[in-house]
Amino acid sequence: MPKTNKKQTTYAFIDSQNLNLGVKSQGWKLDFKRFRVLLSEKYGVEKALLFIGNVPGNESLYAWLQKVGYIVILKPTLVYKKGKQVRIKGNVDAELVLHSMIEWSNYDKSILVTGDGDFHCLVEHLDNKEKLKKIIVPNKKFSTLLRKFGKYIVNINNFKDKVAKKNRRHSRGI
Repeated sequence: MPKTNKKQTTYAFIDSQNLNLGVKSQGWKLDFKRFRVLLSEKYGVEKALLFIGNVPGNESLYAWLQKVGYIVILKPTLVYKKGKQVRIKGNVDAELVLHSMIEWSNYDKSILVTGDGDFHCLVEHLDNKEKLKKIIVPNKKFSTLLRKFGKYIVNINNFKDKVAKKNRRHSRGI
């Protein structure tokens, strides 16, 4: 039977909290619009699912993220006080894993954007099924649980010049 040259479909699954905090910890802000372009052009990402906590008042941000090409998956958040500080917690891990399984038959390869070791079992499964293309880690220090997948790991700092937020009016960071 002749080989078909079927184009591989690639999806990205993005832990926005890990991405945002990781980049900020290195002293810069991510331009999410430019990052979406990079995912498309460099890795052929057709769908980029961005998992983010649903914070009242951020509706325009979520709409903008959708406009620039993300599929925004909102997670309910918890608001609590720690001392005098109000904190918002929106752990997206379960949603990211669930959606990577819901979408399973729709993609050939996946890119995970996280440095969180909680995704170890997902990374291992994607690797075993030959569906893992890359893990983009957003911080210098990422979980040691992911280190054994080093051949897939790329640090977002490699793309800083292409995806760092500039002082442009139409750029947005989170």
